[in-house]
Amino acid sequence: MRENSADVTSGRSVADAGGDWSTATARTAFPSRALGTLLGCATALAGALHFLVAGMVLGPLLLRPRTRPGALRVLAAGARRLTALERARRSVFFGDRFPEHYEASDRKVLRHLAVRVGTGLLCGVVVGLLGFGAVLAGLLAAGAVRGTLGWGELLVQVLLGGVLLFLDVQGLYALAALDARTARAFFGPSEGELLRRRIDELAASRAAVVEAVDAERRRIERDLHDGIQQRLVALAVLIGRARRGRDPERADALLLQAHEESRGVLAELREVAWRVYPSALDGLGLEEALGGVAERCPLPLRIRFEVGAPLPRPVETAAYFVVSECVTNAAKHSSASAVSVAVALDGPRLTVRIEDDGTGGADPAGGGLTGLRSRVAALDGVLRVHSPLGGPTTVTAELPCA
Repeated sequence: MRENSADVTSGRSVADAGGDWSTATARTAFPSRALGTLLGCATALAGALHFLVAGMVLGPLLLRPRTRPGALRVLAAGARRLTALERARRSVFFGDRFPEHYEASDRKVLRHLAVRVGTGLLCGVVVGLLGFGAVLAGLLAAGAVRGTLGWGELLVQVLLGGVLLFLDVQGLYALAALDARTARAFFGPSEGELLRRRIDELAASRAAVVEAVDAERRRIERDLHDGIQQRLVALAVLIGRARRGRDPERADALLLQAHEESRGVLAELREVAWRVYPSALDGLGLEEALGGVAERCPLPLRIRFEVGAPLPRPVETAAYFVVSECVTNAAKHSSASAVSVAVALDGPRLTVRIEDDGTGGADPAGGGLTGLRSRVAALDGVLRVHSPLGGPTTVTAELPCA
């Protein structure tokens, strides 16, 4: 059988915090948790009997290498039924919830049941000692009422009983925590732990988005300072020289050069504005905005757009920037001769795929791709980069639209 794990990022487990009958189960009443603990002692006894009886019957088969696999399967089949009871006990009495389709190997099933048997039997011993202490406390109280105990002896008995009660309660607390951790390790993360991990995941993606926005702002500032500003200075110099010149032909040539420079400045300014936010997204939608990317791309760019329903605005924006950044990277760094883009809506998920025929070797941890990954992750999406040396490079973004 397969052994699956939940695809989550970690946070502190509620079940870990727990089992003190943890905060994950704080909604359940104390009597329910107490009954669940007592029932755990009974199921542990059933597990011990299973190991004892099955071990006696299957012992000779387990010792022989040829028959050992079959005997282990038989032993694990009974153990699975007992672990199913354990799962039901944790769900009913402690309020734990586990992934529905979580399956474990036979070896893990037997290991879990062995740990559970030891924990449950030890818990039964502690509960028995607690009950025995309660009986002694009742006898002590009866003796005090009848006057057969002196105050000094009564005080000593109360102090000893208090220490033993404290140790019993601490033992139950530790065993309950161990029981919760054992269940979490076998049945998968509890719902509370998944929630906490999800919170950590969202906090990390939010921090990454803030960092990506700051990096984008720095890039825009560099574009304005090193590009447009320098070209405007050159334009001002050309116009000044034309004004001061006395030769009409020379002045006309300078004015023509200044005119060409102004057109270049306008084109670069338009490019920067599109990188900040494409106005076509608001008025014309994603398809037309991607058409603008194709017009500005110096490489042949083929776009296949298969979206038959309106998209949420954040999804459109993220898809646009994924395409724009990947196309720009392909044109600048990959030595590609062509780029293809496919945008398709499949149910509640938009898939954006960009592929170029360049030399490959794109670094997924690079600044541009890291920023895109953060932008996509902020929408609960996934960005995958496949760029082996020699190419081709394929970037796929999956964005949920629900």
